[in-house]
Amino acid sequence: MSETREFVALGESDTLALGGELAGLFAGGGIVYLSGDLGVGKTTLVRGLLRALGFEGRVKSPSYGLIESYVIDGREIHHLDLYRLGHGEEIAYLGLEDLLTEGSLLLVEWPERGEGWLPAADWRIEIDDREGGGRTIRVQR
Repeated sequence: MSETREFVALGESDTLALGGELAGLFAGGGIVYLSGDLGVGKTTLVRGLLRALGFEGRVKSPSYGLIESYVIDGREIHHLDLYRLGHGEEIAYLGLEDLLTEGSLLLVEWPERGEGWLPAADWRIEIDDREGGGRTIRVQR
């Protein structure tokens, strides 16, 4: 990973808009790690991305089910939330190899919980609270 871009989101609408802007980056598929504390907007960013790709349904955090999958214009997008994993080894039971098809996009929240068990990321997105309000969002490839 060599290039990092930094953005500032002052609220939910900024985070949704940035997700929409990032949709073009992931047009060919790949693996995206999303890191940040609880409530910083990881799922909001994913919602903006999915909306930009044409998904109109409800986008919810996959915290309890671990995986939410979407098919948009024949393209598979899988949103994972590993927060509730007890050990990275549990990833072996999720069937990730079945999700990694040609052109699929894998969006992984809390990737540090699956360290050593996840495939390498093509992009990393880190979201942090900013002093004075809002969020700093770093996108690294």
